[in-house]
Order: sequence, then structure tokens, then C-alpha cells
Amino acid sequence: MKIQIINGPNLNLLGIREPGIYGTSSFEDYLQELAEIYSGIEIRYYQSNVEGELINKIHETGFTCDGIILNAGAYTHTSIAIHDAIKSVKSPVIEIHISNVHTRESFRRQSMIAGACKGVIAGFGMNSYRLAIEAIKMNTI
Repeated sequence: MKIQIINGPNLNLLGIREPGIYGTSSFEDYLQELAEIYSGIEIRYYQSNVEGELINKIHETGFTCDGIILNAGAYTHTSIAIHDAIKSVKSPVIEIHISNVHTRESFRRQSMIAGACKGVIAGFGMNSYRLAIEAIKMNTI
């Protein structure tokens, strides 16, 4: 099984950026934990602050992975282009958020990509990624 994790803008600053919301662990540290828990699954990781690069990665992996876990960051709320990229590939995509976006600023409550995704997981901290892996693993999507 192959799962691609794609993180969008500012998520390269996890562990530093707003620790009260996003925690104090870097994603790289958390990725090591995921690799240990899911040693039988090939978990690939990609992060970019550039919308077009996220789209390119969706296109590149969206026909060969068993699932894509996408935290598009702020592009979640603005990108019709990412929505269209998700709809263009065969791999199921799960939108995830570390924080509960529905308890934050009103502009974060609208997702432009949710309608193209198989599901949305939000508000469980870094465990949102683990829950998405479980959904892909159990073919519940």
C-alpha cells in the first residue's frame, strides 16, 4: 500500500508556528511515528508553499497511490484549481486539518476542496493524519 501525504503552505513551520493551535512537534518528527506505526505501508511526504506545486504532486501521485492525505492549509479556502486537480485523479483524497477549522475564524469554515474529496477529518491534532491513514487502510472511503 502506498499513501501520499501532501501538506500545503506554512505547514513546514509545524512545531514553531502557533503552538497553541498546531502543537510543538514538527511534521518530520510525527512522520517518523507514523512510519513506525504503519511499517507495512509506504508513506510518502511532500510539502510546498506553492499552489501549483501541490497540484503537480496531486497529478504525479494521483494515479498510483492507494490514497492521498491532503492538508492544503489556507488553499483549502481559496483554491478551485486544487479542487479540480483532486477531481482529475483516480486516487481517493482525504482533506485533513490539524485544528478544528469550524471553531476558528469564519473564513476557515468554507472549504473549496471538500466537495472533491472522499472525506474530511479535522480537529484531532496530528492524529488527523493517522485517522486518514486508517480510513484508507480499511477501504472505508
